[in-house]
Amino acid sequence: MTEFAPDAGLRKNRKVKEAVLQHKALSKAGFSERLFGMLFSGLVYPQIWEDPDIDMEAMELQPHHRLVTIGSGGCNMLAYLSKSPASIDVVDLNRHHIALNKLKLAAFRLLPAHADLVRFFGTPGVSANSQAYDQFIAPRLDPATAAYWGGRDMYGRRRVTVFNRNIYKTGLLGRFIGAAHVLARLHGVRLAKMTEARTLREQRQFFDNEIAPIFDKPVVRWLLGRKSSLFGLGIPPQQYDELASLAGDDSISGVLKHRLEKLSCHFPMRDNYFAWQAFARRYAAQHQGPLPTYLRPEHYAAIRANADRVDVHHANFTELLASKPAASRDRYILLDAQDWMNDEQLNQLWAEITRTAREGARVIFRTAAEKSIIEGRLSPAIRDQWVYFEERSQELNVRDRSAIYGGFHIYGKKA
Repeated sequence: MTEFAPDAGLRKNRKVKEAVLQHKALSKAGFSERLFGMLFSGLVYPQIWEDPDIDMEAMELQPHHRLVTIGSGGCNMLAYLSKSPASIDVVDLNRHHIALNKLKLAAFRLLPAHADLVRFFGTPGVSANSQAYDQFIAPRLDPATAAYWGGRDMYGRRRVTVFNRNIYKTGLLGRFIGAAHVLARLHGVRLAKMTEARTLREQRQFFDNEIAPIFDKPVVRWLLGRKSSLFGLGIPPQQYDELASLAGDDSISGVLKHRLEKLSCHFPMRDNYFAWQAFARRYAAQHQGPLPTYLRPEHYAAIRANADRVDVHHANFTELLASKPAASRDRYILLDAQDWMNDEQLNQLWAEITRTAREGARVIFRTAAEKSIIEGRLSPAIRDQWVYFEERSQELNVRDRSAIYGGFHIYGKKA
């Protein structure tokens, strides 16, 4: 017996060490989750980062369609109104996003003209925007939303005065982009120079010569090796792991460089307002580049006329659908929310989608990685009721100007 005692002791010590390491890993993961939750409790997205033109192509919207979408910054919901759908239910668990969505809808209804909307939501440094809010919007805004925008920020300023400055420099995403600009300047690169490029060739040259080398810097690779480094993009630990699955080494810097290369080089600056937000932290001035879809003048009349067709709910997607009748909805826009879900949550969500979906309904979503997040995870009873438009999904993903996602996916309800 004594000759085996050392081995038994080693095995015991090994188990103890493994238990300690596992506990540390779980504690670290728990801390990351709590930190992300804390950061995500504030304003995250002053602008939604999905391309609504791609969404609308994928959905093939018709006037009889009833939509359910996640709100985020509210830009895409408004863009969908340009197609005059019958109704849109907007859901979000973030109260700041709820207030922003309701403000944007009210602004379309209440501001006198299209130019006023562009000044309010598309032009930084207009000190009169809060006065326009007080004169035209606040008196007819619902009490909760009015209380939010009339409330004070951490500096004692009324929240609505952010539109006098530049709302796109605020929120978790806006501050992340600002930090990226600072990091680039520390390496001698001024990212805003990308907006001076007049051709795709000039954009490519700036990216290859100035931006791409930053991703190979040791400090940048080290930073991007931390899950918390991407919290500012609204990417939680689970979604970071999806991105990391595409990396061939110990850093996701190569994955992010590839995504930024698409944003920088695949679309002319004059056509991509996402690139303007990334490189200039604002939309293009008149004649410099595009406005977001919801602020384009050709869509103004339709969005204004249809603004009353939207209901904004402080709820999650599954909860809202559970309150809706069977076979009552046509289009579902999930953004990238499924990247955060476990199998039980996915199946609960898709059970409600399947129950409420009319024949021919469509679901669209994006993923951090390239593959669809639901394959192999939904129960066969649910999955068998849907068809995956894989070829069309890949075609539209190539054309998605937001560029930061690995995959775009379209599913249709079988007859």
